[in-house]
Parts: sequence; structure tokens; C-alpha cells
Amino acid sequence: MDDTSGQEPPNLKFLRRLVTVLTATMILGLIVLIGLIVIRLQTPSITLPGQVNLPEGVTATAYTQGQGWFAVVTDRNTIMIFDGQSGQLRREIEINN
Repeated sequence: MDDTSGQEPPNLKFLRRLVTVLTATMILGLIVLIGLIVIRLQTPSITLPGQVNLPEGVTATAYTQGQGWFAVVTDRNTIMIFDGQSGQLRREIEINN
């Protein structure tokens, strides 16, 4: 039952090509994913305002941003909500302990 003709069976040839194509597809997909991650990490996800005008003696301890607004938490236990476009103070919320 020795096959000395040197030919491989058609099923084995198909399987070898299939594995080669799948390997190439996985490598290409991995390169695309890594490229997309690098591009995503290089673009800034938020834009910080150039300058926030806080009252005298107030120090910012935290900052957060939403659509059309940003908020600053101060050292005096207040949250100051500003308009995202004009930078004007919309609301000030006092935090009680």
C-alpha cells in the first residue's frame, strides 16, 4: 500500500492551501487591528478648554467633560459647570459632607 508516485492526495493539497490562506488572513487582520489601535491612540479623544476662569482663591481638583459642557470640581467642595463653547459659568453646585 505504499504510494511511491510522490503525489499527495487531493484532500491533503486542499487542506494545505486552506491553512495557508487562513494563516495569511489572520496575519493581515492582526496588522489591520494593530494599525487601527495605533491610529486611535494618536488622536486626542477630548479637547480641553484653553483657559478656565475660576474665582479668586479657588483651586481645581478634578475636571470632566460632556457634550457642550465641562465641569470643574474645586477644593471648596463645589462643582462648577461651564458652557463648552463660551466658557461661561452655567451652574455651581455645592457638595455637602
